[in-house]
Parts: sequence; structure tokens; C-alpha cells
Amino acid sequence: MDSQHKSLPHRNWSRIDTWAFISFAMGMFIESYIFGMSSIATTWVKIPDSYKALLLSWSPLWLIIGIGIAGPVSDRIGRKQVFYITMSLYAIGAIGITFSYTFYLILIFLGILLFASGGEMNTIMALSQEIMPRQHRSSTMLLELNFIPLGGLVLAAVAFSSLYSSIYFQRLMVALTIIIVLVVLVASRRYLPESFLWLASKGKKEQAIADAKKYYGEAGYLERTDNTKDLSDSRDLNKTSHFWLKFFATLTTAFAGTTGFGLIAYELGPIIFPNLTDLILLVSSVAAFAMGLIGFFGEKISRKSMLLWGNLGALAFTIITYELIGTWSKYIILFWALVVILNAFVQLGYLAEDTLKSEVWATKSRGSLTALVRFLGIGLYIPTIYITYTYNIYQYMLFNILVWVIGSAGAVAWYILGKETGKGIPIELAD
Repeated sequence: MDSQHKSLPHRNWSRIDTWAFISFAMGMFIESYIFGMSSIATTWVKIPDSYKALLLSWSPLWLIIGIGIAGPVSDRIGRKQVFYITMSLYAIGAIGITFSYTFYLILIFLGILLFASGGEMNTIMALSQEIMPRQHRSSTMLLELNFIPLGGLVLAAVAFSSLYSSIYFQRLMVALTIIIVLVVLVASRRYLPESFLWLASKGKKEQAIADAKKYYGEAGYLERTDNTKDLSDSRDLNKTSHFWLKFFATLTTAFAGTTGFGLIAYELGPIIFPNLTDLILLVSSVAAFAMGLIGFFGEKISRKSMLLWGNLGALAFTIITYELIGTWSKYIILFWALVVILNAFVQLGYLAEDTLKSEVWATKSRGSLTALVRFLGIGLYIPTIYITYTYNIYQYMLFNILVWVIGSAGAVAWYILGKETGKGIPIELAD
């Protein structure tokens, strides 16, 4: 592998890559922003307590529906085409939720936004892996994913800024943010190429070459497609080796990453500390975003190590948090310190698993298999909302420990039996 890796061409950054990064980063941002809106929306209308769990589960439910549909569709019609659908749905949902004055209207338009964001993020994960320069593939993916906590951070800031204003003003601020991001997405995606690897996997090698020349020029084309066997060799496009190891490692860590963060950032407030909901989301997002800056060193860091230490660190500090419940329930400063440290490890593991689960699959099925893992990982988070809704704080933290035991099992399995997919390895070899 090392000799083949060294023979691959050096790939430079271009203006198209900058537009692609902006497009992908803002897509990640809006996905997180919309996902977190369920916890904010609980304050918009009077909701019976029996329906609050439904509103919390509404986000992951419609997110996975969007994921489940967009994944196979992106493998069939192309990555870029899916974006036209998701951006149209964003516009409809943002306008609709601004004028939603009943619980049912909020659910409808929130569902539309979540469906779009689920499909959007899945497609970003596939396309980013396939078109970003090899030299920057890991860093760009990690930094794009770091816009997810940034979305939560901005949402919390919007909630705080409008805390003492009218509910309509808060809704308007939320919708306005979505519209602004949508404008950026429309502007940046005019420059977005289709995946060359996907085109080749569909037997459209001539179009892949023509598009490479169109977007990157003759010199850029030679840099990005000099290793043309990677575009056309069916052995590279149809790899399925170690499928069950990949599936086990990505599913267990995906479940832990989603559920572990969600149980702290989105549910600890409404269930245990209802008066601290917005602040917990804000602090969790700041801690996660700060850890995510490790993406600047993405090409130098082992993906296997990130996955391992992120999950083991989250497990260790969840255990510590459980053991110190009697202390941090009295001294709030200790509670916030544990929230910061725990979310830093959660983000480290999340960055690793979200990158891993989109880079280990063959090109022709990357959208579908990434979607399958995400569908199941986020889908399993839904019953945990109902399971934990009546738990006391001790039961709640014990359940969190179980979640991170599952994630750590997958991380350890991949560390021992899996292969390295980071440290500058191109996507043609990572899968």
C-alpha cells in the first residue's frame, strides 16, 4: 500500500475546492441547526408534557427518513442532483415554520427541514470524500464536520438573543438564519462538480474526464485523474472486503456518537435541568467545536487513534460523571467542567466515526451504505429518548455508560482489525 500511495499524484488546492468546502461546511452547519430546533421549538407553543418526547424524537425520525431516501437516490442519479431537491425543501420549510402558530404546523415544517437536512448531509459526506484533493481529504472532511457543533452554537446564541423577545421574533430569527445559509449554498453550488468517481462507477468515464477538464483545467485534470485506473478499475469501485467488520465498527461508533451527544446536549436539559436547556446546548457546542479544530491537523492524525481515544475518553468521563453525581449536583461549576471535557471527547470520536463511515465503502454504493449506517445509528437513538425519559439522574448516567461501552467495542475492534484510512491516504485506497 505504501508504494502505491507514494505513486499517486500530488494534488493542489483550487478555487473550485474552496467553493466546495464552503458548500459542504454550510450544509453541515444547517443540518445541526435544524436538528437542534426541536429543543428550541418546545417553547414556541404550549405543549402537553406527554408530547415533549415526541417533539424530541421528531428530529431524528425525519432526519433518518431523509437519509434513507437520499442515500440510494444519490447512488442512482448522482450526488449533485440531490442538492437541488434538498435546497428547495429548505426554502419551503424555512418560510413555513416562520408562520407556524400551532404544534401540528411546527411538526410539519420541521419535518420538511429535517428530511432535507438528512439527505443533504449524507450526500455531502459521499461527495466530499470523492472530489476533495487527496492531500487535504481528511482535513477538509473533519473541518466540515466541525460546522455541526457550530450550527448548535449559533442556534443556542439565537435562542439566547431572543429569550426575552416575542416567540414570533425567535421564530423569525431561526428562519432568517436558514434563508441566509440557503443563499450561500445556492451561490457556492454553482461551482460544484459531480463526483468523478461516481461517474466512472456508472460507466461514464468520458464524462468524468470532460468534467475534470471543465472544472479544473488541463493541468488540474492531469493532477486529479493521472491515476485514471482508480476511476475505471472495477476492483477499486466495487470493494466489499471486510464488510462485516466495517459495518460493526461504523454502526456501533455511529450509535454512540449520536446518542452520547444527544443525551447530554439535547435531552439532559429538558429532562433533568429544564431551566438550563439552552445553556447546556451552548456549552456542549462550544466544547465540541473547540475540539473539532483538530481537523487542521487531519492529514497527520491516525483515524483509528481518533476513533479509539474519542470513545474510550467519553466512556471514562461518563463513568466519572456518574461517580460524582452527588458532588456536581451541589457544585454547578463541576457540572460545567464535566460537560466541557465529556463533549470534547465525544466530538473527537464523532469526527472520526463520521469520517470513517463515509470513506470505507465502494464508490458505487457509498451513498447507500453510508445512509444505512447513519439510518440505523440515528434510528437507534430514537427509542433511547423514550427509554430514558422517566429515568432519574443515576439511571440516566448509567444508560450513558452503556452507550459508550458499545461505541468503545466498535472502536477497539477497528483499531485492532481495521485499516488506517487517514494520514493522507486517498479515497481510492481508503475504501
